[in-house]
Amino acid sequence: MIRNFFLKALNKYASKWVVFVIDIILICFAFIVAYSIRFDISLNFDTSILISQLVLVVIIAAISFLIIGSYKGIIRHTGTKDVFNVFVGVTIFSMTISFMMVVNQLFRINTSFTIPKSIVLIHYLVSVFVLIISRYVFKAFYEVISTELNSITNALIYGAGDSGIITYGALNREREGNYQIFGFIDDDKNKVNKKIDRIKIYDFSKITKEFIEKNEISEVIISIQKIKPSKLLEITDKLIALNLDVKIVPPLSKWIEGNLQANQIKQINIEDLLDRAPIIIDNPIVQRKVNDKIVLVSGAAGSIGSEISRQLSLYSCKLIVLIDQAESPLYDLQQELIQKGVTNFVAIVSDVRDKHKMSRIFKKYKPERVFHAAAYKHVPLMEKSPYEAIKVNVLGTKNLVDLSIENEIERFVMVSTDKAVNPTNVMGASKRIAELYISCSSKQSEKTKFTTTRFGNVLGSNGSVIPLFKRQIDNGGPLTVTDKEITRYFMTIPEACSLVLEAGTMGKGGEIYIFDMGKSVKIFEIAKRMIHLSGLKYPEDIDIKITGLRPGEKLYEELLADGENTIKTYHEKIMIAKTQKIDDIYFKSKIDDLSCGFNKLDNQELVSLMKNLVPEYVSNNSEFETLDKVS
Repeated sequence: MIRNFFLKALNKYASKWVVFVIDIILICFAFIVAYSIRFDISLNFDTSILISQLVLVVIIAAISFLIIGSYKGIIRHTGTKDVFNVFVGVTIFSMTISFMMVVNQLFRINTSFTIPKSIVLIHYLVSVFVLIISRYVFKAFYEVISTELNSITNALIYGAGDSGIITYGALNREREGNYQIFGFIDDDKNKVNKKIDRIKIYDFSKITKEFIEKNEISEVIISIQKIKPSKLLEITDKLIALNLDVKIVPPLSKWIEGNLQANQIKQINIEDLLDRAPIIIDNPIVQRKVNDKIVLVSGAAGSIGSEISRQLSLYSCKLIVLIDQAESPLYDLQQELIQKGVTNFVAIVSDVRDKHKMSRIFKKYKPERVFHAAAYKHVPLMEKSPYEAIKVNVLGTKNLVDLSIENEIERFVMVSTDKAVNPTNVMGASKRIAELYISCSSKQSEKTKFTTTRFGNVLGSNGSVIPLFKRQIDNGGPLTVTDKEITRYFMTIPEACSLVLEAGTMGKGGEIYIFDMGKSVKIFEIAKRMIHLSGLKYPEDIDIKITGLRPGEKLYEELLADGENTIKTYHEKIMIAKTQKIDDIYFKSKIDDLSCGFNKLDNQELVSLMKNLVPEYVSNNSEFETLDKVS
């Protein structure tokens, strides 16, 4: 009962009028103390005069505090501004009393009522001291009681610079988190063993398991504004190994009105641990190229297509035509844009495989730029359905390419994948054929410029490993990894889409754009990090199960095909792949033949035809490996 009473009392702000009354009482108390000090604590003065003077003190003090509003501050959050208001209020009060006493002496209004100048001065000093100290005493009392009544989180702040100090202040202001900052961590040897607000700064090398257990540390907050991704990964891996909960302070640009709030400190997530600097593209040319243009996005409801649509909605496009055959996701995107106040778009349920319907859309809306993101991309599923992979990834692309040339589209940009490089599966081979068809068409088109963007796995996209791991963690595990050594390149969805939009402004046409994605990451290591970032332990809480490579899957992905190398662009992270020479006329004729008769072929015949079109396509862990042995 007592505990609950304190919790309820402490979680409510004291009424400003209660604070006002207490301040008046303290002013009166200070006045009595001033008289006691002036007369050597003997109280050798006329108390009747003191009482009459106290009435004046109450009136003047009340007016002063009401004018300044010093009683309105929240006591448990007392800061320098509150202290200054108290100082100003008491100063105005003392100056008013002094002025009244001078006027009283000059005009002899009431000679028996005079307050000695020494009393006024002593009272001023005592009042300032008592009112300020009372606030800090209550604040300290609240902090002690609130932390004793609730669980305490012993934490360290990594970074003893400006950001770390601001983080410390934000946590002190926010008592609901019940943080007890045990110390700071910093790599600067000049700071180590020094103190900030009585909090010691430790060397990172001294943060050991024994240190953590001894001081009952459970959390570390990383508060460094400019930290290299490789350094962040190194720090996080060490802290995770110590079974610590790791949080991170957001960039300065995301602080609310330039101020950090405690609730902005978030759990570090896997996107923060890509081990590479984020790719930032801020090109005004992109805006100029899409403003007042009619833009068509295929696959608009997918992970990449929807983000492209969101980013386009930030510009002043004349119209954005959103195409997808998935009705429900397209509806969700439509509602999202409407809620954001976007009106310059139209959402159409349609399939890139239906050339007749797509032709009608091109004729009706007359798009000037096309972003082609529609594709089947799940490797195991496409390994079982070559027919669908060809129909969507190859012939769907062919439909849009041919219609773009026919309608003299300015720019056509296709979203491809690193799995198209030296493909080992049907999905990758189908995307490679699409790349080659675009390359051939680019050479034969005078009006339309064609561009291909090629990148690795996208964090958080539909079917990617991150959402799968999250679901498996929610279900209690185990996490499934196909091979302990399997690696992949990763990027975020906004990065991928920024690259696609950027590619829509670059080059003369026919280029394949790739970019520096940093190091490839072991999926097994990602799985372990995600377990720890979820507050669990591997393998005690959740295990990782090795399931073996899936059909068509390979251990290592590549961004360049055999015979390709790169040319630099104006952006240090973006490169152009120098493509192989192919017989354009022969290749296009083969695709034309495929589009006429592919529905009569079985899976073996379809894949055999794909291998003829893409000689580097060698199946791996697949039923189609026999076709490679025959050839």
